Amino acid sequence: MAALIDGARIAAGIRARVAEEAARLAGQGVVPGLAVILVGEDPASAIYVRSKVRHTRAAGLASFEYALPDTLAQDALLALVQRLNADDRVDGILVQLPLPAHIDADRVLDAIDPRKDVDGFHPVNVGRLSTGTGGLTPCTPLGCMKLLDTVIEDYRGLQAVVIGKSNIVGKPVAMLLLERECTVTVTHIATRNLPDIVRAADILVVAAGAPQLVRGDWVKPGAVVIDVGINRVDGAEGRRIVGDVAFDEMGHAAAVSPVPGGVGPMTIACLLENTLRAARRRAGRGA
Repeated sequence: MAALIDGARIAAGIRARVAEEAARLAGQGVVPGLAVILVGEDPASAIYVRSKVRHTRAAGLASFEYALPDTLAQDALLALVQRLNADDRVDGILVQLPLPAHIDADRVLDAIDPRKDVDGFHPVNVGRLSTGTGGLTPCTPLGCMKLLDTVIEDYRGLQAVVIGKSNIVGKPVAMLLLERECTVTVTHIATRNLPDIVRAADILVVAAGAPQLVRGDWVKPGAVVIDVGINRVDGAEGRRIVGDVAFDEMGHAAAVSPVPGGVGPMTIACLLENTLRAARRRAGRGA
């Protein structure tokens, strides 16, 4: 039976360590601050932002929230980002995606000071990740690696397959696996012979946005599976949340992350960790 990689438990440990370090910094006059911007009323985004704010405050970090109408002009959003860039109370800036169609998301993300880009989406941080020269790492890929670290001691030479090529998960997690000296294959839902490629994987990270895409016979015995997908599907038992992996068919894997309770909690925990890291750097207290 596959071991369960309990993201909720691991994330709780990270949040506790962040709270402990934040309290220590507060004693030195440094209070890490995270600003979260939500434009519009997307229900899923609103729920996610509320969770981020709750955990930010619980960890002892200062929270600055901006809930703005979907009619907000792009120039007004850019002006807010510039104000936050200059605000010494703010160490991290997060603009919740997606943004309304009339706003150029790339332009907004590019406007964030790379030192405050706790989502790790700024081109400067992307470049630093690709060259292994530091920067802030995207939260979800970082969370995936922390989950893998709980079950893998030596990555060198392992075959890793990533399903998904997004800038948010697929590409950065592939680069992080390369840093660990895995042999990495990046695939997507249009990849030919995808099941055969997956069967070679020692490590499988799935971020395809396709409910239960990966079946049990795609995964070789002893593989480690990280499921990033969050999909709402309707069935006989009503609406439920499932991943991109057919979880019930993964008993022969060495370990698998569940949905929910796997990668999701890690994303927020890593966001807090990145904010703390940014605060330490800006205060001249190391990385």
